[in-house]
Amino acid sequence: MTTLATRRQAGPGGSTPSRPARSGASSVGRPGFAWALPATIFFALFALVPLAAVAVLSFTSWSGLGDPEFVGLENWETLVTDPVMVKSLWLSLLFIVLGVVTQTPLSILLGVWAAGNQRNRAILSAIYFVPLLLSSAAISVLWRALLDPNFGIPGQLSWLFGDGNLLGTQSGAIGVLIFVGMWQFTPFHTLIYQGAAKGIPTVLYQAASIDGAGMVRQFFSITLPQLRNTAITSIILMVVGGLTTFETVLILTNGGPGTDTTITAFYMYQEAFQSFDFGVGSAIALVLVVVATLISLVVVKVSGYDKMNSSLEGL
Repeated sequence: MTTLATRRQAGPGGSTPSRPARSGASSVGRPGFAWALPATIFFALFALVPLAAVAVLSFTSWSGLGDPEFVGLENWETLVTDPVMVKSLWLSLLFIVLGVVTQTPLSILLGVWAAGNQRNRAILSAIYFVPLLLSSAAISVLWRALLDPNFGIPGQLSWLFGDGNLLGTQSGAIGVLIFVGMWQFTPFHTLIYQGAAKGIPTVLYQAASIDGAGMVRQFFSITLPQLRNTAITSIILMVVGGLTTFETVLILTNGGPGTDTTITAFYMYQEAFQSFDFGVGSAIALVLVVVATLISLVVVKVSGYDKMNSSLEGL
């Protein structure tokens, strides 16, 4: 039986007219380019323009005084045949790998723990995040004093550290730099994982508990997969941070012993601001930009991050 409401809604021929489009979220587009214009101008002035200037300087010879002299590919040929440059790149890659391997697991565990409701969690988290308030220079000076072979911790524990000169060997110096970097930056990545862990729906854990999954199984089957995007972002930040580490190396080891901890960023400083060869220094800076970009693209491609979709992608 056809109701009165149905007859009223039906059009000619008994067909039901389509409803007009609702004015809601579906009709709201993304913000226009004007919203991004201030940030674009800022990025262009303080990133793209200096990068272009560095690219030009990499083809010149300039001591910082007078006018730069165009030398073509001479600076780049010097870098290709420079053993210190090649060694600094390998050391930088080693720092990146060791940093990711040491900081990522610890950051995930601490971030997931900090996202919980344990007793005294807020107080312990606040204490643990103290390194975030300190500058890299202050942290380096602090650990330089603590690791002094005569008056620091190694000097007092000779039975454990031998002569106490941890910075006197390549393995010891690299170990100290990795440890100090982990102590400084793990709280930052922990904060990232904490925010991501808090965003995981609790219904997933409730369903897993009903199915009999314990805490360990929930961590590996629910928490880690949900933190995948966050882990990729964190790793990319570690890559960029590892390639641009400077103050810690300058204050703790000064690139030594010898050139055993002379990473690429520190070598750039030596060439530009100690040897006053800004042409070679600019070329090294461009190498850093290229290497950081390539590694980031590889991480994104291998992880499949570029193919991930989100239901909360903008407006």
